[in-house]
Amino acid sequence: MSSPARRSSLLLLLLILYQQIGRSFASKVQWTTCQPGEFTTNITIQCATLQVPLDYSSSSDKNDNNTNKMIDLHLVRIPALVQPSKGSIQLNFGGPGEPTRETAVALGPLLQVGTGTTIPFVCTKDAFTVGQILDEVGRSSLESDTAERRLWERARVDADICAQSGNGNETGPYIGTAYVARDMMRVAEALDEDGMLRYWGFSYGTTLGATLAAMFPDRIDRMVIDGVQNPHEYYHAQADFEEWTDSDAVFSYFFSSCLTAAPGRCALATLNKTAAQLEKDTWEFIESLRQAPIPAGSILIDMGAFKNFIIGELKFAGGWPDLSALLSVLVYGTPQEKVRVLEAIVDEASKTQQLGPSSFDVVASLWGIHCGDRTVRLGSFEAQQKDGVFSRLYKTSRLVGDVVTQITAHCAQWPWHARETYSGDFRIRTKNPILVASNLRDSHTPLKSALNVSAGFEGSGLLQVNGTGHATLNVPSVCGFLATVAYWVNGTLPKLGQVCQAPHPFDPYTWADVLTQVTGTNTTTSQKRALHPRWWR
Repeated sequence: MSSPARRSSLLLLLLILYQQIGRSFASKVQWTTCQPGEFTTNITIQCATLQVPLDYSSSSDKNDNNTNKMIDLHLVRIPALVQPSKGSIQLNFGGPGEPTRETAVALGPLLQVGTGTTIPFVCTKDAFTVGQILDEVGRSSLESDTAERRLWERARVDADICAQSGNGNETGPYIGTAYVARDMMRVAEALDEDGMLRYWGFSYGTTLGATLAAMFPDRIDRMVIDGVQNPHEYYHAQADFEEWTDSDAVFSYFFSSCLTAAPGRCALATLNKTAAQLEKDTWEFIESLRQAPIPAGSILIDMGAFKNFIIGELKFAGGWPDLSALLSVLVYGTPQEKVRVLEAIVDEASKTQQLGPSSFDVVASLWGIHCGDRTVRLGSFEAQQKDGVFSRLYKTSRLVGDVVTQITAHCAQWPWHARETYSGDFRIRTKNPILVASNLRDSHTPLKSALNVSAGFEGSGLLQVNGTGHATLNVPSVCGFLATVAYWVNGTLPKLGQVCQAPHPFDPYTWADVLTQVTGTNTTTSQKRALHPRWWR
């Protein structure tokens, strides 16, 4: 019997890079055509379910209500273009809480992937309460003298809402990373291939990958973790400090690379200002929003909201020409021009949100998974002050520090602990080497984290791309592409110290160009749409 809760699991089956031939397998999973209208795409998609335990640690005690309770993992696959395939690869796009099914299907023409659904960790369905919560999401803890305390108390209220109005008591303990890892091993077994795991994870998906590799080292066939988090901090620190180590440097690089871009590619380059002056002027605009937020359509653009926008844009250098055009108006334009541009952004964002999960669903998933996994709890605001948690975030990044205090405050007061949390280290040798990948400039997960994780997994390889963006899949590179293919097909690791080159961040170069250059054939329209993967967090 299945529970209403469905844990996050994802299945990437018959990846295009892994279709080089091997053996044909019989599967215990029964694949059928997906329900009409479930996905909007013209590619072949198949769906299935697989039952797994709700609680892997439940005892045989008859008083344990979760003993023998099963849940349904909802799986999706997109068959490889060439059959038979060499195996199945499971995927996680990050977050945690990123909508894997929708993301994978959207990227299907590029990756030939499939995924599963996520557990609906529900805090509340009340529209008024959701509106109140979302109004506070993304606020800066430095926007006023009382902002830190307000943010802390708001986080406590949110936790209470999730406990009293939602299904947190039923689902909260069962959505942690260790249980997802066990789910994925059940999927690998059910496919009836060879019982080995093939996995590709981005951002938070790298923490899941590191956990999988540490828990099941003898079951790893291939694994790529790209855009690497510090898994030690994810589980055991008071905040995600290391993630933001390079954020300010990448922000500065945006301005310096603008001035070296090809003519017409960066609007800010026409203003006859130095990179330092452009950055200084932009910071003055950001700081002005602290005292004078700008109304744009139905929302108010304050310092926290605009910082969050910039943080998102830094992850994908393919959007930097548009970002430079926007900043040229917001920083140097008239008040009327600023309002007009911001209203256009808000209007576009509202259209995009209608196509996927609501903002609140994503936020609640992040709280539920990350906060449940975190082993550290701070009992009070005063304890946070004493330990200097917020202060350390501010020192780590001027751009990011004050807007990630919110998730820190939520996790510090979260009422649920994951039923199982991986407590070991990440210094281990897997049966087959894993591949760790990172750009040299990543505003979200610095190269430093990738170097440390790679050093821990004995025998692992390191793919470094001299590019800018969050995860190498956000940086089109022929060298990076070929290195990834070589690993998936033959298990070949990059040479020690090798750095793949990538085009200038303002150049109009995409993955479609990479595939054309490598294969000598043009990509389809659906592939081109998929080759702009601004998805993972």
